[in-house]
Amino acid sequence: MIKKISALLVSIALSGNVLAKTEEEFSQYVEQLKVEATEKGYSQSLIDTAFATVKFKKKVIAQDKSQPEVVETLETYLPKRVPQWKVDKARELYKENKTLLEKIAKEYGVQARFIVALWGLESNFGRVQGSYPVISALVTLAFDGRREEMYKRQLWAALDILKDGHIDIDHFKGSWAGAMGQTQFMPTSFNSYAVDYNKDGRKDIWTTREDAFASIANYLSQVGWNEDLTWGRQVKLPDSFQKEWIVRRGTKSRKEWLEAWSSSERSLQEWQQLGVKRADGSDLPKVDLKAALVMPDDEKGRMYLAYDNYKALMHWNRSYYFATSVGYLSDRIGYPKI
Repeated sequence: MIKKISALLVSIALSGNVLAKTEEEFSQYVEQLKVEATEKGYSQSLIDTAFATVKFKKKVIAQDKSQPEVVETLETYLPKRVPQWKVDKARELYKENKTLLEKIAKEYGVQARFIVALWGLESNFGRVQGSYPVISALVTLAFDGRREEMYKRQLWAALDILKDGHIDIDHFKGSWAGAMGQTQFMPTSFNSYAVDYNKDGRKDIWTTREDAFASIANYLSQVGWNEDLTWGRQVKLPDSFQKEWIVRRGTKSRKEWLEAWSSSERSLQEWQQLGVKRADGSDLPKVDLKAALVMPDDEKGRMYLAYDNYKALMHWNRSYYFATSVGYLSDRIGYPKI
């Protein structure tokens, strides 16, 4: 028993030393970042403000490295991601914001139901935005080193957001990974797509619905959204279908994924000739559209003919589950029957 207690005390002491070393190294790393920030031209007052409360966030590292490996399929994912209560809430909030949403939809060429779907799935309609200090989260992730350059890019973009006065340091909160506001934009996405729709001088995706809705619409518009199209449709394949025509999961880069998309893309008439049917077994629509065939799971799971707007959703988040859930919720919202 004495040996076990001694071993435990040694373990605790070593853990304490490791933590102390980590905090010391973190402090040195922060000082290096301050030097880099100065070299990049940020003012001393901004640097002092941004880094004054920076702390090493152990929970951020734990979240990054311990994301659960869950065996999930689209059949189990969609009911959890898009439950009936979320559909009901989306419809309710669409009605509540209908005039604003349809004004923004017309200006940006993005159907309002997709704006609401992204709003609902990213932040539960603005209710779940994250409580981590963005600067601390990004500095911690950069310090960890696994994706240092990526998170340093996000850090500099975050400093730009503070410099431009869109939010103050006390309210600069987001997810453990640095995603922010009702749109859950990363800082680089904020700087590329966020909109000051109400013209108050701030792109406020945290508390201003006008800015959040317009920012979502602007993002989709800028990455090629077509308001004349929907997102896709579930289909049924014949038993003898050539599997090489399917855009599968697992491509390493967006470039590779787009190449696979181009190889798969065919007209609906061509897909019909290849034996592809609607999910209920009826013929595909007789319209002049091209679509790629995507497979979120395996050959036993759901199959979708996806239109160009699906590519825009995959630009937002390159996940079949994410893109499909946005499309699914947008359909469930029931626009224009609201």
